Amino acid sequence: MGTTKYYDVKITVLRKLEIEGIHGEYAAEGVHTTCSKYKEGQTYISKNCNKPEGFCSWAWAGAQDKVVFLALGHDYPWIKQKGTDIFCCADGLHPVIYKFERIEG
Repeated sequence: MGTTKYYDVKITVLRKLEIEGIHGEYAAEGVHTTCSKYKEGQTYISKNCNKPEGFCSWAWAGAQDKVVFLALGHDYPWIKQKGTDIFCCADGLHPVIYKFERIEG
């Protein structure tokens, strides 16, 4: 029985969104208006479909299946670039948009 080949997947923080009206109405006093974990442009590498060190566990819970899909060599038909996906974490007060890119070669 052979072993499965997983590609590495590069994760880039594309944008941290500020949701002013919603944040102002629902966030507790003193809570950051954007995600305080990342800087835009920051990158991580997922190897063997594992969560990269320092990557947000909450974001990973929603992203892991997409990383596995790309790591197995699959492509999404609605994305122009092969081996790529765009993902937004589920934090409604501090959404972050990520780009996932399969590393081939």
